[in-house]
Amino acid sequence: MTTRYAFPPASPASVLALPDYRAAVGDAVVALDVQAEAPSSFRGAIRGQSIGDVHVLGIAADAHSVHRTETLIRTTAQHYFKFTLVEQGAGLIVQNGRETALSAGDMTFYDTDRPYSLICADDTRVSVVMFPKDLLALPADLITRLTATKLGADSPVGAIVRPFVASLSGQIGELDPYALRRLSRGAIDMISTLIEDGVDARVAESAHETLVRQVLDYIDEHLPSPDLSPPTIASAHFVSVRHLHAVFNDQGTTVSTVIRNRRLERCYDQLIDPRSAERSVTAIALDNGFVDAAHFSRTFRAHYGVPPSAIRPRRP
Repeated sequence: MTTRYAFPPASPASVLALPDYRAAVGDAVVALDVQAEAPSSFRGAIRGQSIGDVHVLGIAADAHSVHRTETLIRTTAQHYFKFTLVEQGAGLIVQNGRETALSAGDMTFYDTDRPYSLICADDTRVSVVMFPKDLLALPADLITRLTATKLGADSPVGAIVRPFVASLSGQIGELDPYALRRLSRGAIDMISTLIEDGVDARVAESAHETLVRQVLDYIDEHLPSPDLSPPTIASAHFVSVRHLHAVFNDQGTTVSTVIRNRRLERCYDQLIDPRSAERSVTAIALDNGFVDAAHFSRTFRAHYGVPPSAIRPRRP
């Protein structure tokens, strides 16, 4: 293994030829078309860990490009944002009609539900945090302004986020699932702050964006209530249910989906927490707004691919 495929700190990561690298990237992130100018000599390595819906990755590879096409989006819909820190190399990110040159130290993010291309012009090493779009509590209009742009190039927020993400990616093999989950959620909060910090202060937040932000905060505050629903949310914000649904349709989701996914995320956090080991799955589900344990288990398995009991820490 040559040094350009090593990750700091050193940990096992197989060096892969192009076909295997393409498959590994597709398994670890989303389905992508991976191309290289010298396919026969291309080598790359990827390591990562998934905890629930959050994925932390380190990728090192020769010059290549990845493309998320309309066809791949139609056949493999995956509603994620990908935040990428370039640690070595240079390249170009393309999405939403924007092309942005990237070099070592630059950070960007992009939407897996829209076509994008990431072109790595030379040997590259990147750290990636990929997470469900529902976890970024920001209006879609605001987010769209900043996809495929440089984030936090010279800002104090960027100076904090950059080493944190690099350290998280570098230490993924050393962290237990609970610590990785907590730190990953912290990274997402930091990324959200970084994106907000990148919005031009002269651009006033629209009434639409203000409502979305207020509703998301309200949902988080009232998740334990089984009565949380579109009608109660609409009433609390003095808008019609129809208008509320229209606002979230513009976000590419529904109010009920946001409520369900946020309840599942909160349950996941508690199920994996060693301090909650004595609490039953049913108690955790009921405390987070689910009214039926069997329905919660089915919903959890459908979302994460495993039953709730499978992620609980083992008792000594």
